[in-house]
Amino acid sequence: MNSPVTTAPPGTTNREFLEQFAQPGRVGLCGGDSLIDRGIAAAERHATPDGRWSRWTHAFVFGERRSDGHLWIIESDMQVQRRHVQFGVQENRTTKYHDERLYSSLAILDFQLPPEQVNRVVAEGLELVSGRIRYSLREILGILIALRHPTLRPRGNLLVRDHSFFCSALVRHMFSKAGHDLTPGLDVKHTAPENLFRSPVPHCAWVLERAMPHSHLRALAKRVKQRVRARLGRD
Repeated sequence: MNSPVTTAPPGTTNREFLEQFAQPGRVGLCGGDSLIDRGIAAAERHATPDGRWSRWTHAFVFGERRSDGHLWIIESDMQVQRRHVQFGVQENRTTKYHDERLYSSLAILDFQLPPEQVNRVVAEGLELVSGRIRYSLREILGILIALRHPTLRPRGNLLVRDHSFFCSALVRHMFSKAGHDLTPGLDVKHTAPENLFRSPVPHCAWVLERAMPHSHLRALAKRVKQRVRARLGRD
């Protein structure tokens, strides 16, 4: 990716980062340290040029600023709040991503769309929210298979479902409605968050990074290997 990337200064909070760079029509990426995040980050190593784990495990689009003063996002996600379950395309406030314990890395991508195209992107997202489009675990399994077999990625997802999108496929679809293909050569439902970050379409990127989601596991694996080698050396 040759597009410019600006890293936020150390000590920047998620809230400060989002308030400074989030705007309607921009793409948001995040990564965390949960077991699910680690699994996705590991699978995306097949999408990085050096085989390292990805920093990005979820993607969304910044929507409109409402009369409540909040900037809202459009995303396809799974979340449970008290007894209310959201499983599919939905709107949430950006405050969802203020918690550094849950979201240790954030990125915002600006593809510099003119206002009328921003409106088309957001309008498509709202249409999908209204249509209660589902989140597809089947398609997640399909892209995990394709990540290990790159020749499959230009083709349709083997486990495709109608009327459903996972997070990064939703972002890709929304932008396509405004005439922008963010990841040429990949099927829409083979688009991973890492692919959006590395989009060949010119854009500006701002990144906020803390500990990498996989750093603890790698450090543990390294210590185990060292102990095994030391033990074998003594035997």
